[in-house]
Amino acid sequence: MKRLLLMSTMALGAILTGCAGSGGYVMRYGPPPPPRYGVMGYAPGPGYVWADGYWDRRGSQWAWVNGRWLRPPRPHAVWVAGSWRQERGGWRFRRGYWR
Repeated sequence: MKRLLLMSTMALGAILTGCAGSGGYVMRYGPPPPPRYGVMGYAPGPGYVWADGYWDRRGSQWAWVNGRWLRPPRPHAVWVAGSWRQERGGWRFRRGYWR
C-alpha cells in the first residue's frame, strides 16, 4: 500500500511539473476582452509591487481576475505581468512571474 501511494504521488508530481513548465495554457476561442482599469489604492506596506489584473477563461465565459499587491520573494526581484499572446491554433496565456 505504501509503495502504491509513493508511486501515485511521484506520477502526480511529474504530471504537474510538466504542466507548470509551459507557463500557461492555450485557448481555442477568440481573444480576451480589453483589460479593465481602475484604482489600485495604496500598497499595504513598503516594498510591495502591484500586479495588474487579467482575463481568465472559466468554462465558456471570460472572467476578470483583479490585480493585487505582491511582496517580492527576494531583494531586487521584478514582477513580469502575465499576458495573452496569439499563437497558432489559439491564444496562450503566460502567467506572471518574478524575475
